[in-house]
Amino acid sequence: MTPTAGSLSAPASKAELASAVRREQTRARYPDAEGYVVRDGVRIFWERYGDGDPTVLLLPTWSVVHSRFWKAQIPYLARHCRVVTFDGRGNGRSDRPAGAEAYRTDEFAADALAVMDATGTASATLVGVSCGALWATILAAEHAERTEAVIYVAPSVPLAPDHPERKFHAFEEPLETEAGWAKYNSHYWSKDYRGFLEFFFGQGFNEPHSTKQIEDCVGWGLDTTPETLADTTRGLMIGGRAQFIDRCARVRAPTLVIHGDLDLIRPHAQGQALAEVTGGELVTLEGAGHLPIARDPVKLNLLLREAIHPAGPPRRWRRARARGRRALYLSSPIGLGHARRDVAIADELRRLQPDLEIDWLAQHPVTAVLDARGERVHPASAHLANESAHMQSESSEHELHCFDAFRRMDEILLANFMVFHDVVREEPYDLWIGDEAWELDYYLHENPELKSAAYVWLTDFVGWLPMGDGGEHEAALTADYNEEMLEQIARHPRVRDRAIFVGDPEDIVPERFGPGLPSIRQWTERHFSFAGYVTGFDPATFEDRPALRAELGYHPDEQVCIVSVGGSGVGGDLLRRVIAGFPEAKQLVPQLRMIVVAGPRIDPAALPAGEGLEIRPYVHDLYRHLAACDMAIVHGGLSTAMELTANRRPFLYFPLGHHFEQNLHVHHRLERYRAGRRMDFEHSPPEAIAAAIAQEIGRDVDYRSVPIHGAARAAALIAEVL
Repeated sequence: MTPTAGSLSAPASKAELASAVRREQTRARYPDAEGYVVRDGVRIFWERYGDGDPTVLLLPTWSVVHSRFWKAQIPYLARHCRVVTFDGRGNGRSDRPAGAEAYRTDEFAADALAVMDATGTASATLVGVSCGALWATILAAEHAERTEAVIYVAPSVPLAPDHPERKFHAFEEPLETEAGWAKYNSHYWSKDYRGFLEFFFGQGFNEPHSTKQIEDCVGWGLDTTPETLADTTRGLMIGGRAQFIDRCARVRAPTLVIHGDLDLIRPHAQGQALAEVTGGELVTLEGAGHLPIARDPVKLNLLLREAIHPAGPPRRWRRARARGRRALYLSSPIGLGHARRDVAIADELRRLQPDLEIDWLAQHPVTAVLDARGERVHPASAHLANESAHMQSESSEHELHCFDAFRRMDEILLANFMVFHDVVREEPYDLWIGDEAWELDYYLHENPELKSAAYVWLTDFVGWLPMGDGGEHEAALTADYNEEMLEQIARHPRVRDRAIFVGDPEDIVPERFGPGLPSIRQWTERHFSFAGYVTGFDPATFEDRPALRAELGYHPDEQVCIVSVGGSGVGGDLLRRVIAGFPEAKQLVPQLRMIVVAGPRIDPAALPAGEGLEIRPYVHDLYRHLAACDMAIVHGGLSTAMELTANRRPFLYFPLGHHFEQNLHVHHRLERYRAGRRMDFEHSPPEAIAAAIAQEIGRDVDYRSVPIHGAARAAALIAEVL
């Protein structure tokens, strides 16, 4: 039957509806086109990213997962070539036909050919992982004119003996044991499908600290059923070794085999044999397991790029004698506080090194601050996936499970690191500065051979901490993340030329990284330098508050309350709650003038208006208004709270629910400074906020003084590595 292309207007299948129940994490890049192709009555869902040549077809693997499996490769490859992928029959948004015959290897290969036709793909480089090697080989052997090259990753092929422990268990018969590979059994799947998925992907990701990769794959496995997966397994058993070897011999396209030598799913010997039979190259990943596309994505991406569309040499080179000093600065976009301190540090750094040129690899809302100051934002910043938008998508009513949101940002962080890699490959820099640029720090430690410049890391907190109601599971995950970081620093201490804590040792929480792990403060004191807090201004310049108020348009007989939730866009619910309490607050404080600053990511028009209430969009140099106000209301972000502390202004702060940094790290620091009045959003109706405003506005405070030379100290520490 001739394949027919379909559109997304087709009725959703039960599988699609079930899959949609689980909220997908934010993608780093969304498809430019998507649709269905129908072949022999089976709908196959495809996506296309980018245009032009060359094209890479990322093939499905076993239907235990779907095409989101390629999330680490798509954003990077799509910046350099055209990418096509599709959900293999049996999972994702493709149909789930019944019976083993529907899942023969030839059927998957025919689906791939139909997708190529539907997407106008004359030929492509084929990339297959594990079982994807089977249909890639069929395509390359039977349709040589459509195949530019074949890249096999951890191929599952009948060319060498399997792991011995997999041979002793029948798939269709009930077994007396459920230990180990006995779980690869249709009867066990019917009884404990999730248990099988957790075991299987635990074997697939046998590298330590693979909790997120396992979690992703188990979730994708739950998008199909054990009955469907059993049919796919039976289908894979149809066909013989001799037929596959014959097809391997007929592959004429160049081949590359990438295989981990610690693969517990398919032995390295199978990849080695496939390279020999096809006459291809073999790249062995030492210490790697079965799924390096997810566990070692930087290395895989670079290998794929080199094989599919080589980057070529850098287009420009400057002799060492002719080079000026250059720094690339990465500032976290989650809020605006990093931008304020980073431009202050940059100014001080230029005073110490007048010839230093600074480029910024940054995204909104940081770019709002940089543009206002005339800083040079690197053009490649346009390729960055937005982290603030992801955090906003993970939030609910004044609630942001920060640690979970960070884990679910892994695709975005990787995509942004690959942008960074492209930039520093093309342009030489003497120094990289990362202010909570998590992607830079993590992937440099995972790929230390990529370090080609001095590198400085800045942060104002150390240690992922579990919230009290997260239970043992969250405690175990945060400890695992911390342990991985500790191991990275111990194994590669020279990746960070300097680590700077934005604060003092006393600002560090009195906690441990986890059971059996070091004290956070003691470890940080050994591995970090301390700059003190960086406000970016000297409070002494605002000692004449009447003059400052007059300059900003605030009258002597007014009591000014500034309401701000920073630049992340997460605090809209707090703004609405405060606005609802404004009429009562105005009755309690007749001279009250309330100014609500929506920030760069909240539409002021989306906030309710009220008589006597002012709603403003992003305000440049907001810290000056905070210095002039009689009180402020903020969420629990560190930067704005410390600006208010430095200017000795009373303020209410509402930490986001389940936000471990705001509830634990920031709260600890504010308690040390005796600053602010903490309030709980859930138990603070508008009338309670109004009463708190009346109690706090204009109150004399007794805060600990905030040192004013943090930016200069940080710059001096950075300059030393130049």
